[in-house]
Amino acid sequence: MTGEAGPGRPAGASVGREQLASDLRSLGLRRGRDLLIHCSLRRIGPVEGGAATLLAALLDVAGPQATLVVPAQTTLNSLTSRAFYAAVAGLDEDERARFVAAMPGFDPARTPSHGMGAFAEYLRTRQASVRSRHPQVSFAALGPRARACTSVHDLGCHLGDRSPLGWLYARDAAVLLLGVEYTACTTFHLAEYRLPWMPPVQEYHCFTAQGSGRRERKFTAAALDDGDFARLGAALEAVSPAVLRQGGVGSGTGRVVPLRAAVDFGVSWLTTYRRRPGPGKP
Repeated sequence: MTGEAGPGRPAGASVGREQLASDLRSLGLRRGRDLLIHCSLRRIGPVEGGAATLLAALLDVAGPQATLVVPAQTTLNSLTSRAFYAAVAGLDEDERARFVAAMPGFDPARTPSHGMGAFAEYLRTRQASVRSRHPQVSFAALGPRARACTSVHDLGCHLGDRSPLGWLYARDAAVLLLGVEYTACTTFHLAEYRLPWMPPVQEYHCFTAQGSGRRERKFTAAALDDGDFARLGAALEAVSPAVLRQGGVGSGTGRVVPLRAAVDFGVSWLTTYRRRPGPGKP
């Protein structure tokens, strides 16, 4: 039912806080359960009041004891991101040097997320939100356990157990996909770290803010791959329909997936269907 409007509403119909809350309750959200939210506001809207209305509806349903978490990733401070390679494609040496010189350093308090959507950026900018300090794949959290969720995020562990995903797994959180498909399900990356072989690694190069300037950061970490996440998500729905809920939210589709179930199934599925690195590869 991907892309269908909520019950009784044509695609493109405006939706408000009460209707969003009703739709979210129909997905079986458990009051007080922490949530990792991936959202395309455009695909569930138009929403009256935009991201603020969606956040209010989520708080109506999840309650004040739930911690809401969103990806707050950044790519515009990186020399090894796909966004950087696209931006400098076709530039000559001098133009590229000027572009790199103007790149900002990551500041967890100020640097906007990139490509994460309007809702994630709205939650990140709330006064009470807390952000993890990873300069590439940070998360922002809002709620009573926001600081605990974001306190550990090792530089060399993008999306593994030493990141907010590990905390969310331990907390038995749920993943809420609003208007997005499983290709956006960051949780599946945690399964990559738990495969019975070490993932391939690569070098990363980015900038972090330091005083009035910036600092170069080079580090080695896993080379993660989301190329098969659509198939993984489809397999999860086929094998474990009892633990998943999906339905109309606004003018789009929402899914709720227990985070532990997604990771544990992901480990099994990837072990079976993803090609293992050959001899001599890390």
